[in-house]
Amino acid sequence: MNKLITSSILLSAVGVSLPAAAQQEIPDSVLTEELQEVVVSQPRGVRKLTGTVNAELIGVAELCRAACCNLGESFSTNPSVDVTYSDAATGARQIRLLGLSGQYVQMLTENIPNFRGAAAPYGLGYVPGPWMQSIMVSKGASSVKNGYESITGQINIEMKKPQADPSLAVNMYGDMMGRTEANVSGNMRLSDRWSAGVLTHAEKEFGTHDSNGDGFIDTPGVRQISFMPRVAYMGGNYVFQAAAKVLDESRKSGQHMPTKLSDGSTLPLYTIDIDTRRVEAYAKNAFIFDRANDGNIALITSVSNHKQDAVYGLKINNIDQTEGYASLMFERKWTSRHALSTGLSGNYDRYRMDYRFYNDAALMPSRLDEKEAVGGGYVQYTYNLDDRLMAMAGVREDYSSRYGWSFVPRLHLRYNPSSALSFHGSAGRGLRSPHPRVEFSYILASSRSLDIAPKLDREDAWNFGGGGSWTSYLGDMKLGFSGEYYYTHFSNYLMLNLDATPHAALVSSIKDGARSHALQLEVTFEPIEELTLTGAWRFTDVQARYTPVGFTQKPLTARHKGLFTLGWAPNMGIWQLDASLAINGGGRMPTPDKEHPLWKSTYGSYVGFNAQITRNFRRWALYVGGENLTNFTQRNPIVEANDPWGRNFDATMIYGPLRGAMVYAGFRYTLTKY
Repeated sequence: MNKLITSSILLSAVGVSLPAAAQQEIPDSVLTEELQEVVVSQPRGVRKLTGTVNAELIGVAELCRAACCNLGESFSTNPSVDVTYSDAATGARQIRLLGLSGQYVQMLTENIPNFRGAAAPYGLGYVPGPWMQSIMVSKGASSVKNGYESITGQINIEMKKPQADPSLAVNMYGDMMGRTEANVSGNMRLSDRWSAGVLTHAEKEFGTHDSNGDGFIDTPGVRQISFMPRVAYMGGNYVFQAAAKVLDESRKSGQHMPTKLSDGSTLPLYTIDIDTRRVEAYAKNAFIFDRANDGNIALITSVSNHKQDAVYGLKINNIDQTEGYASLMFERKWTSRHALSTGLSGNYDRYRMDYRFYNDAALMPSRLDEKEAVGGGYVQYTYNLDDRLMAMAGVREDYSSRYGWSFVPRLHLRYNPSSALSFHGSAGRGLRSPHPRVEFSYILASSRSLDIAPKLDREDAWNFGGGGSWTSYLGDMKLGFSGEYYYTHFSNYLMLNLDATPHAALVSSIKDGARSHALQLEVTFEPIEELTLTGAWRFTDVQARYTPVGFTQKPLTARHKGLFTLGWAPNMGIWQLDASLAINGGGRMPTPDKEHPLWKSTYGSYVGFNAQITRNFRRWALYVGGENLTNFTQRNPIVEANDPWGRNFDATMIYGPLRGAMVYAGFRYTLTKY
């Protein structure tokens, strides 16, 4: 498919059109991955894309089905992605894809690797919902273009573009818990070729809530301000984009009420204070040398600095991470069936840390300075037989200053015997450098010691998967079925062992350490044009080698999930009703102390229900909604909350919601100059 058509259709599908000056062939490496088919009309649900890679597009219409205050709240109607809390004190959240934790999902911002290392625990809150134009979720082994780190898939976030039609957008949000947000974005034409835009965000939690009376704040008090200016140049044979982002965030949590002792005295308050300052910038350049065959050379560069000062009681974990990335890419179609992409890339990471992982103020903090530089290249070949049979094979070779050479092959296949039937498959290898003091920092919200083995190997995994989809019509009613299965095997796994003892978290590298099976079935039914019903069921079996004897089910990971969603937009979308019902299956808890068990060995299933009603006007939209309307919360999520300085305190035993039913309201205003 022509890249101009591809890029223009993608932007139209998410509610943004290119200006006249930008109606040209823009390389995939500058805007987005090439897709073989995208529905032009704004969808109310997630659209599965029929490109070579198994991917789903979450557009503007889907994001507006809920409040979607940030990236972490954008998957409530998506059966493939789960977002869970890591602990009950800091608000750290992680994505789970194919049953595995978020560190195995490569996060991208406009196809640039992002939110790695120190940004991972809270990165889902760093992207405001109103900033996003779309989210692309790809499952399984991904393209080798973006590096070697993807194991279970990729999530690529596209922000609002400065080169779109000039506009002004305002979004205001407030909920019954005292959280308020304001987002203002706008863009304008500076000339026929130059455009500029800006995205701003501010949020603050007012008030303190302790619904279960355990003395700990249910959700942290967050104050965040972020700002992102952007600029774009759309020339005849040259395309340029650049952006910078500044973020300042404060998280305050812990006890709001001191623990009283039997003699009437009180213990010092156990408080958690996390301050983050993050700066990032990127630039994209592309020279188009052969329009007829989509020939282009692109250079992408990015840099970021993430400073985080964290206090957990008397523990500290201060991180200063600097990251640089560069990618030089060449792409060209040789015929209508054959295309080649090749390039060089490199990234640099440096972690400077001062940390104390024990509640002892007399201990001097330890210091750590870690560096890793990785450079390599890739070649990727794509074969497309009239969009019926497609194959994409890629290999890359990289050299790490810490781990040496690595070879990463990946393969994607798709066969479309008809417009209604499609099959896909993929296989590939992924690698990841471990940084446990950063990635597992949420463990500090407990009395567990974080015991890290002296030598850790790079994680190494293979992912295999495939599936199919079928669409049928019963008169005017549309019916769709899809199913997929993925298997992930870790030949080297970074083990976080919470089972050996309730008083320590043991981190080590385990050969042949983990495996995961993920099966998902989905049905979509559109009985009338304004109504969409979706039902999905997912089974995940994630096991790790916690003992020398063999594999054991991974704790705090639900084996089953069912999701049912409804989207109804009568009267040409003047009113819009959206609802989702999630049935979350039970699972295993970390092994409790046998002599004095403080929690059960398993947890049961629970049901969550979200709903939102929206009234759309020409430029305005008013919405009111509710989350967790079944009012289910995990009972006593913090172990020994009355003694946070004791050896049994633990806020990381989290499997369910931390707060009950919540009602929110807000409005959106958009003024676009066509």
